[in-house]
Amino acid sequence: MNDHIERTILHVYLDNELDPVRSLEIENHLKKCPDCSTACQNLQSLQTAIRRELPYYPAPLQLRRRFESSLKQAVSHGRPPARPFKLWLWPGIGASLAVALIIFLTLMTPLWREPAENILVREVLSNHVRSLMANHLMDVVSSDLHTVKPWFNGKLAFSPDVKDLTKEGFPLVGGRLDYIDKHPVAALVFQHQKHLINLFTWPSTSEKEKTIQNLEKQGYHLFHWSQAGLEYWAVSDLNPREFQEFVRLYQ
Repeated sequence: MNDHIERTILHVYLDNELDPVRSLEIENHLKKCPDCSTACQNLQSLQTAIRRELPYYPAPLQLRRRFESSLKQAVSHGRPPARPFKLWLWPGIGASLAVALIIFLTLMTPLWREPAENILVREVLSNHVRSLMANHLMDVVSSDLHTVKPWFNGKLAFSPDVKDLTKEGFPLVGGRLDYIDKHPVAALVFQHQKHLINLFTWPSTSEKEKTIQNLEKQGYHLFHWSQAGLEYWAVSDLNPREFQEFVRLYQ
């Protein structure tokens, strides 16, 4: 085994998808390697947080009824009711089940397809939680916007709008690179008392500016708006009144 376990292997190990021999090798390595052991613990904590924080979407009852009805019709059409059981009937039953599976997938796909807005909210919230847990809150630590803003030069295809709200009670504490909606984004970190605010921003795909929208997920508040060609998503556990004041000041 190499000096350090690859991150992808750790994911597979934590998902219990390795064979017993390979799993035992990794367990022995983790006992001897503090770096890999810490990385494994961080990944495990992250998985636990994601399962706890992210919403679960059960299949609707109406969908189940539609599937059961389609399955019964497909099977009944493929098996003559009056004939005794014979082995040669299996091909017909198999074909019927295949038809039922196609019907099931056809009915399920539109309902399984999560709205793009929900996926984006989930990504933003996950990145906020991950930054607090994985000790990766900031790549550049500074309260000076003239230090934070230039730091992004060459790392992003756009220049984020960085503001200093220290006098208003929301000091800038740093920034980092993050990844949302399949592209790199800027994450600006602000603080209000003991509360941290992650402000994610990236170029907007629409020329029309969006007014402020807010929602609450798993105890966190999120504000979303767009202006001057940039999208903004702010996340924090700060109370809504003070959080909204931060958003107003940033606009």
